[in-house]
Amino acid sequence: MFCFLSVQAEGGQMDDVNFLYSRVNPDGTVRVGDQWADEQMPVDGTHGCIRAFAQLKDQHAGLRVLLSIGGGGMGSQHFATVAGNPIALGNFVRSAKDLVDKFGLDGLDIDWEHPSDLEQGENYVNLLRVLREALPWSCYTLTTALPAGEWALRHINLSDAQCYVDLINLMTYDFSGPWAPNSGHQSQLFSPAVPHHEAAEISCHSGVSYVLAQGVPPSKILLGIPAYGRAFPGTTDIGQPHCIRDGTNEDEIVFDYRDLPLPGCLEQQDDCLCAAYCVDRNMGFVSYDSTKTVGHKAKFVKDMCLGGLFYWHIAADAVGKRSLVATGYSALHDLYSKP
Repeated sequence: MFCFLSVQAEGGQMDDVNFLYSRVNPDGTVRVGDQWADEQMPVDGTHGCIRAFAQLKDQHAGLRVLLSIGGGGMGSQHFATVAGNPIALGNFVRSAKDLVDKFGLDGLDIDWEHPSDLEQGENYVNLLRVLREALPWSCYTLTTALPAGEWALRHINLSDAQCYVDLINLMTYDFSGPWAPNSGHQSQLFSPAVPHHEAAEISCHSGVSYVLAQGVPPSKILLGIPAYGRAFPGTTDIGQPHCIRDGTNEDEIVFDYRDLPLPGCLEQQDDCLCAAYCVDRNMGFVSYDSTKTVGHKAKFVKDMCLGGLFYWHIAADAVGKRSLVATGYSALHDLYSKP
């Protein structure tokens, strides 16, 4: 289990913590990811990690703890079927709300990755609508996570979808990876003037601009920060063919931010596109965010009047002066000193 958190432009340093992930069954019912760990394991004087997370609210006034449902890969595999079936959808809404109330949480985050056609897009909006009816504004928080690429967002009427949620967590990362033929920045703030590949066309700026153009209020958009880096073996810069083999385990090419730059490597900055990287003898070009890039992204959030930042995931952050979370908070609140 993991969590991500959001740091918004107003309020406390940490406004939301999402517990990830619960899964959707084919009949629409929602199950926790690991029943022993999530519900039964002794931890922090209670039973189960979800209850332990809920206890954070007692320690931090104003903190909201949400249950995130779905996720990448198999986590979202049944969303399309469930959202298109009224009976299964009813099961989903009831069981999701039951979990929120059972653990004393503040609401839900829907991470359906992602509607793949217009019909699924319509069903997605309807799913948010019926969830909002069951989780009224005055008592619950409802958020959703969406990719930043127009290739995914074009299937959703975002103007309608935003009517039912408090926040949209725009996943402005994973722009480049092993699925692209060339190395690239995985979370660049700006797109290059001449992209070396279609994956390089996507940026935080392009994603936010598209969502705003669809009628989503800027205050409902959170900009995503990855607390991890992606390596491209066999490369030394962006736009180069990598040698990642088919079937490569992500653990071999993905590194927690706290472990970056890799030992013996110099942290470097692409000031034009606003991205950080290092180059390792074995792992090649490694793309990630640094305190400097997060400072610039926080300024972008303020300039665009967005709702704030969120991070995937908190356990991968560094501590002290290299903390991305602390840097983002300080920058949003004008406490940031440029390195």
